[in-house]
Amino acid sequence: MTAHSKPQEEQEQIRKERKGRRKHLDERLRNLHQRALVIEQQLRELEDGQFYRVCIFGSARIKPDSVEYDEAFSLARMLAWEGIDILTGGGPGLMEAANKGAKLGQEEKQSKSMSFGLSIELDFEPEPNHHLDVKRHHHKFSSRLDDFMRLSNSIVATPGGIGTLLELFFSWQLIQVKHLSPRPIVLMDKSFWSGVIDWMRDVVLARGLVSAKDFDVITIADTPEEVFQAISEHHQKFMLEHKK
Repeated sequence: MTAHSKPQEEQEQIRKERKGRRKHLDERLRNLHQRALVIEQQLRELEDGQFYRVCIFGSARIKPDSVEYDEAFSLARMLAWEGIDILTGGGPGLMEAANKGAKLGQEEKQSKSMSFGLSIELDFEPEPNHHLDVKRHHHKFSSRLDDFMRLSNSIVATPGGIGTLLELFFSWQLIQVKHLSPRPIVLMDKSFWSGVIDWMRDVVLARGLVSAKDFDVITIADTPEEVFQAISEHHQKFMLEHKK
């Protein structure tokens, strides 16, 4: 054996070992994924029809002295009066407003509403807000998004940035491809959201990249009262269906 061939054999052996480890880890990931799917289905079966939750998305940058903060607070308060759970990302801004409103509405009516927060590990959101009954922490946005979808029965999008847009379109797409059952997606603040939906209709729909029926789940509302009405109607139908 030459001195030149020995390093080549060693490198080949290293490549084989890495390939074997990759294959082993890929198999473990597949097994974990299958187990997670089974657990998720079991959780859905346990919770089916027992709870109704609204997922409220919005920016962490919204300040407590803003109109947007007050409107998210008022909406969550009214929903909690009706015994509807409120689910947010658990952070500051619009999330804090919704969780805070949920806690006040819960106390005022002695309702069974719960305030949920699914927090994420971010440098600029070090701690969840202080208005949560249930806290869950995620390290990745992907698992957090999946948890939002698993736990919610309807969705409200308030003004927000890239993260809120991601959450809106993720929800919308899962309904489109029937990974989620049809449910309301209510956009609060016409001045903020109308341009987005107009673009979707005028450009995306016009080019045949979505279907007209994809817009059936979208409602644009301008006040907390209008959003509440849309969610309340769906909540009442949901509860009637699950009593049968």
